[in-house]
Amino acid sequence: MKHIPTLARLLLGLIFVVFGLNMWLHFIPIPPPPEGPAKDFMFAIYGTGFLTVVKVLEVAGGALLLSGRFANLGLLLLGPVIVNIGMYHFFLVRGGYEMPALLGVLSLVVLASRKSLVKAFLASN
Repeated sequence: MKHIPTLARLLLGLIFVVFGLNMWLHFIPIPPPPEGPAKDFMFAIYGTGFLTVVKVLEVAGGALLLSGRFANLGLLLLGPVIVNIGMYHFFLVRGGYEMPALLGVLSLVVLASRKSLVKAFLASN
């Protein structure tokens, strides 16, 4: 039971490092987006370079989670990305809720395990 937060942190970090690096290394085939607003959204973020910034944040946040030392900073960088992944699936794709749910649960487990560090920091100031 005591290893669950560590496993969640490592799994979350690994997910974001792998899928973030996939943008440049192309080792996992990327399926085309579904028709409609989801496709328009994906073309917009690809064309403007916005996705490059998101992928850099994914790799950096995932690497920080894998290091374990700066997991709070990694969660801070990945929080908005996780929320946007969930909103993309909820509002634009209207399906495929498994991945956003998994990311949300893993991030909450990691965040809950880091609470003692936050309390110690606040008590020292």
